[in-house]
Formats: sequence, C-alpha cells, structure tokens
Amino acid sequence: MNRFTIPRDIFFGENALEKLKELEGRKAAIVIGGGSVKENGHLDKILSYLSEKDIETKVIEGITEEPTIETAQEQAQHLRDFEPDWIIGVGGGSPMDAAKAMWIFYEYPEITFEETIKLFNLPPLRKKAKFIGIPTTSGTASEISNLSVITDGKTGIKYPIASFELTPDIAIIDPVMVEDLPQKLIAYSGMDAVTHSIESYVAKPRTVFTDSLAIEAAEILKDHLVSSYKGSKESREQVHYAQAMAGMAFSNAVLGNVHSMAHKSGPAFEIPHGCANGIYLPYVIQFNRTVSADRFAAIAKRLGLKGENSEELTDSLVEWVRSLNKEMNVPNSLKEYGISEELFEKHVDEMAKNAIEDPCTSTNPRETSEDEMRKLFHAAYNGEDVTF
Repeated sequence: MNRFTIPRDIFFGENALEKLKELEGRKAAIVIGGGSVKENGHLDKILSYLSEKDIETKVIEGITEEPTIETAQEQAQHLRDFEPDWIIGVGGGSPMDAAKAMWIFYEYPEITFEETIKLFNLPPLRKKAKFIGIPTTSGTASEISNLSVITDGKTGIKYPIASFELTPDIAIIDPVMVEDLPQKLIAYSGMDAVTHSIESYVAKPRTVFTDSLAIEAAEILKDHLVSSYKGSKESREQVHYAQAMAGMAFSNAVLGNVHSMAHKSGPAFEIPHGCANGIYLPYVIQFNRTVSADRFAAIAKRLGLKGENSEELTDSLVEWVRSLNKEMNVPNSLKEYGISEELFEKHVDEMAKNAIEDPCTSTNPRETSEDEMRKLFHAAYNGEDVTF
C-alpha cells in the first residue's frame, strides 16, 4: 500500500493571503526569518488579517540561514509560554523548517533530537497547535512538505526530520509574496525546485501520483524559470505554483543523492541549499543513468529536449540543467563556486560518510557506496563527467 499526503487545504493565487481573515483560533505564533517580510509590509498584512478574527499574535523572528536544533529547542520555550493554537511559518525554507521543529518541541518538550531524526518516528502532533506555511521564496516547498531540515549546532551536520505529522494543515501560496525576490534567490530556490521535480521522478518510492506532479512541475519550470529570473511577473507566479507541485511530489516520493550531498556539504562550505543542488544535479543524473535512463529520457521528452535514444536524451537533460545554471549565474562545479582544493580535501571524506547516512540516499534509484559518494563529490568539485 502507498500513501500520498499533502496539506488539507492549499490556497493559491492573488490575494490568497486573505484566507487568514477566516482562520478560527485564539492565538497564533508567527515565525519569520530576516527583516524582508517586515520591510515589504507582508508581516503587517498578516497581522492585520489575523486581528480581524481577534486572534492574538506573537512574532518570533531572526531565524538564521541554517536553523539549528538548539535554536528550535530554545524558541519552543516562547511557544510554551504563549500557548498558541496556530503556528505560522513565513519565509523560505529556513524559517518554516525552524517553525516545524519548534512545533515538535512545543508539543513534546522532553523529546530528544536523536528521536526526532529517526525516519517517520514522530509522535502525533496537533495536540496543542496546527501549522500554516506561507512561502516567500519559490523552491523549498516547506509549506507543502513533511520535512524539517535542521542543523546540529555541535557538528554542523544537517539532518532532515521526516514525518507526515509535519505536513502543514494549510498552505497559502500567494504570488504577491515573491514579487520582489532578488535574482540570486530566484536562481537558487528555482534550482531547488528543479531538483525536487527530477529527483522525485526517479526516486524509489515514486508513484503515479508523484510522477504526474513531478513531470508537470518540471515542464512549468522549463517554460518559466529563466523568464522569472529575468523579471516576468507572470512567470514568477507560475514558478511559485510549480515549486509547490514539485514539493507534493518529493514529500511522498522522497529524493536522492543530490539532496544528501547538499545537506552534508552546505554547512561545511557555506553554500546555499538551492545553489548546492544546482551544482550537484548534473553529476547525480549521470551517476543514476545506469538504472534510470528511461526515466530521465521521459523527462527530457516532456521538456522537448533532443535525442534519438534514452542515452542521448539523458545527456540532453544534463546539458539543460547546466544551461539553466549558466543562464542564472549558478556555478556548475564546487571549484567554480570558489571552494579551495585544501578546504574540499579537508571535508570530502567526512561529507561522503555523512551523505551515505542521509535518509535521501536510501531512496536514490541507484545504490551508492561511500567510495562512490566520495567520487561524486570529486566530480562535482572538478567539473568532471561521471562515468563510473
């Protein structure tokens, strides 16, 4: 038996944010990142809509780029003091991931970090609060997903907390929230969405439900991501929806080695998650082609790429990803990103070891050894095609 789980309600389109006027509850804790959501007036709008329903609010702000488990545990105390019945994560992946982790520790103060990162092992949530996700970037799909990616502050290693308990109750996907995104964020979050669509389409637990969302999302991203990067408001809206569709796919089909590598190298090299995904994706496609060439060919055909057979179509898919990176100033290798060889060699063995243990590796279509993971990192560092 398979399972397919997404938020109970997904409100999308212009003015979707106004659904907050209809929210039933007493108190809402709003978790945000930096100052942009305040500066552009979106936070004031959210607070205004909630006040129309006489919902008391508390804003928790300053979530860093890489939220740590320690931060989530500390901030959960604010939730316990305030006792909200709604937790609203507003932002990119980091604030929403932090909000989800805070939600866990709010409901279960005694739970340990080790217990939370056991795959699909969380106890039932919603004893105290429900969750709303409102994205301000177009890529992570945290407003859709059953994941919270959190960093262990002691080791610097990222861990995905995965459980259908973490699937938000409501997702509000309003294009007004991404109208003023900087180009770099469009590029990085966009490559995260592209990676979600491709990895979920070939992942071991894929189903007919996830396939349809993944491949449709990939086509929308092909048609609109670059024009969104160049300033098209219409395309930016379409990308905002496509990333959520890719999120529905990967939340249920899971992902693969691209994400395992990004989770473990991002903190070591201070590479934004979406940028790391953009770098690694071509190399992992090449690695997985021995078992997934037909699947990659199907994506390539849907995208209108050229090729006479599955091998040529897979090559075309790799080149398309690299061309996307190039058009949006995303590096195509770790060396191009600016990582020194000394720094790379210092971390590569540990990154390979940790990436093998990442849950995403277990759903990668091709079984991967630690030595093969190390070779993947080396190929991505030097910009060399994967032939093993």
